[in-house]
Amino acid sequence: MVLLLFVDLDPELAALRPLGGFFPLRTGAPPRGPLPTLAHAYAGHAREASGGDPMEASGGDPLDVRIRKVTDALRAPEPRIAASVAHLGLAARLWSAALGCAALYGRVPDLDPGLLCWDPDGSAPDDLWLTAVRPPGREGDAAALAGAVLHGHLVPLAAALRARYRLAPGLLRGNAASALAGTARTLDTWARTHGRPDAADRARSLTAALLAHPLLADTGTLTGTAFRRRSCCLYYRVPGGGVCGDCCFTRPPRSSPRAASGRP
Repeated sequence: MVLLLFVDLDPELAALRPLGGFFPLRTGAPPRGPLPTLAHAYAGHAREASGGDPMEASGGDPLDVRIRKVTDALRAPEPRIAASVAHLGLAARLWSAALGCAALYGRVPDLDPGLLCWDPDGSAPDDLWLTAVRPPGREGDAAALAGAVLHGHLVPLAAALRARYRLAPGLLRGNAASALAGTARTLDTWARTHGRPDAADRARSLTAALLAHPLLADTGTLTGTAFRRRSCCLYYRVPGGGVCGDCCFTRPPRSSPRAASGRP
């Protein structure tokens, strides 16, 4: 048995950097000036409690800014498709930072939405900034991860997106599970390639426990590191888009009310 030795979180979360992609989490004050927090993005507020207006930096409401950016990039035929893709991307960013810390440090930083600044016009990994790392953090078990990501972020984010873009709850739950499974698969590959079987095993164990959580249960089937979801993120509906590797569909379905909703 390989034991993971817990270490305190460092102020820059440097262990996440070698993983690349969605994993690194910038820390400290955003260098380009004030940005809205994710707490305000979820709530739709236009001003910080201090009376400042961080939305001016991003040109409007943060969620709307991101959805417009994704809509334009994908040439999506309707905003709800871009909203689903944007949700999947932000979920992957949050899972990557949290699961990466749990696997490599054995701890999870405080990821309160009020501490995470978001540049909705940015791209990973420069879109998120954790204003303060509070060591040693919480023990990186499944309960801590569920509290930090599921309850702290994905529940309020899903509520905001459902209200604005009519996304089905099952689609959003499927996105959350898909993002988690993809994060775990990437982390497992990196850890085994770089001689960290302890981190790989921990990531697998945590992912299996999280996918059994009531908010993610029955969203799909996990076999090893492979995941097959029971819903669709709607990406097949963008011009030139197809089905994702974990989609419930094996090929793009014909347009129908059921398929358009993201349900198989």
